[in-house]
Amino acid sequence: MLKKAQKIGIIGYGNMGSAIAERIKKHYEVLVFEKDAAKTRDILDIKVANSLTELAASVDTLIIAVKPQDFDEVLTELTNSVPGKLVISIAAGITTSYIEKKLKEARVVRVMPNIGAKIGEAETSVCKGKSAGSGDLDFALDLFAHIGKTWSMDEGMIDAATAISGSGPAYIFYEIERSGIDPRNIPEEVQENNMRRLVKAAERVGFDARTAHDLAVNTSVTSTHLMQKTGLSPAELRQQVTSKGGTTEAALKVLEAGGSWEEAAEAAKKRAQELSKS
Repeated sequence: MLKKAQKIGIIGYGNMGSAIAERIKKHYEVLVFEKDAAKTRDILDIKVANSLTELAASVDTLIIAVKPQDFDEVLTELTNSVPGKLVISIAAGITTSYIEKKLKEARVVRVMPNIGAKIGEAETSVCKGKSAGSGDLDFALDLFAHIGKTWSMDEGMIDAATAISGSGPAYIFYEIERSGIDPRNIPEEVQENNMRRLVKAAERVGFDARTAHDLAVNTSVTSTHLMQKTGLSPAELRQQVTSKGGTTEAALKVLEAGGSWEEAAEAAKKRAQELSKS
């Protein structure tokens, strides 16, 4: 059922922006804006705005799904267009307080979905800024439940979540790639071992035992499903979640040097903290 009361605007139609749009369009009226017109040329069932200003004026909630290097430009353009609106950011390393300084009258929520959004099995960490209310947090949790599982957490744990649900799939892709195991037929004992290793890594970066278990197990299962359902090789999937200079690259350097998943997760968390804009 379409929730007509809420119009959602998505800024950026790359891998994550398009995955979100496709998953929520049955439930909300969706409008998108993308600078690269080629990315939206073939859209048939989602409205496309001609400008960022037009998009902001037409919707109740904005999801900013651009790359971190384009984020400040978007915030500058939105400065006078968001009074009273809910702004949801999926940009890695950019804190709610940073956004609130730029968009003084917006209500800000930060979310961290992962590659599982491709198949509707994302693990998404959600936190609210000081400007947002509990209703805004609940709305974001409900919205992102359409692309997978959601976790509400303090913003101080988002970097840890990035190391597990964000970069964690790459640990599994790398392991399967290195072992030569057929990704469509991964032995059960290998899957269970991967889960155990990721749970330990989640505990190492600061999650309590229950959250570590839930987040790591879901991330492990989703990673296996991605290898089975997308037709992409472990190497191709690993490349998709690895940005130059990013958290996953930092973790993979540890693994390639013979380090443990716990050490890799610590490296990813540290890199997330280094990249943070607050």
